[in-house]
Amino acid sequence: MGAAEALRRSLPLLLLALLLLGAAAAADDVRLLLPSAAPSSSSRGNQNQHQHHPCLDNPPDMTATGGEAGRVVRDYHGLEAYLTGPRRAGRAVILGSDYYGFKAPKLRYAPTNIELTDIEADAAEKALKIVAALKKRGKMVAVGGYCWGGKVAVEMAKSGEIQAVVIAHPALVTVDDIKEVKCPIEVLGGELDTLSPPKLVHQFESALEEMKGIDHLVKIFPRVPHGFACRYNSSDPFAVKTAEEARRDMMSWFDKHLKH
Repeated sequence: MGAAEALRRSLPLLLLALLLLGAAAAADDVRLLLPSAAPSSSSRGNQNQHQHHPCLDNPPDMTATGGEAGRVVRDYHGLEAYLTGPRRAGRAVILGSDYYGFKAPKLRYAPTNIELTDIEADAAEKALKIVAALKKRGKMVAVGGYCWGGKVAVEMAKSGEIQAVVIAHPALVTVDDIKEVKCPIEVLGGELDTLSPPKLVHQFESALEEMKGIDHLVKIFPRVPHGFACRYNSSDPFAVKTAEEARRDMMSWFDKHLKH
């Protein structure tokens, strides 16, 4: 079961898995169940060049199907998005994907022509337009982010416009970023993560403890690398169990803070 479907089943909310990361160009074919668009030659070259980068480790099987519950919208307030859940729900969660995007079976949608070290500069700003539209319709909004999506989620959390945020194995998030967060935040780290290692995650925790009035939870999962929450090995029982636990933690945090 993918992250989107798990969240949808657990909470009566509208879920938007957004393409917030990377270059503007994306795969032409955005089929709902079985993505048929392959990465461009430039993207494949980029992957080969950085094949050992933690953001690319354990790539998903893009041909897997099943568990689909929503639909892809090409222009949802300026962003391409995967939507699931009832339109009349009073709560909404925006998920920022990792490198492989939300067409990957465990999230959805695969971007192409993406640069490994680049995050679209105005991604958070664009996503906040969606937050404004959702709030205008009376919805409470939370944001979750994996890898690069964690960076975007934290940027959004600085705005004071969302009710809660969860980041799992974030990339490029700094202690100074954490100090600017204005809503309850949960940080899910991995013991073997080399991008956000436990030392850095503990620094996040120390910064949060010094901030007054910001509810927070910091958790480090043992024996798991970067990407453990969304790019885990489905044939490894320990990896599956860990990812499911991280998903439950995310859902519990949203359930706690998305209350009218």
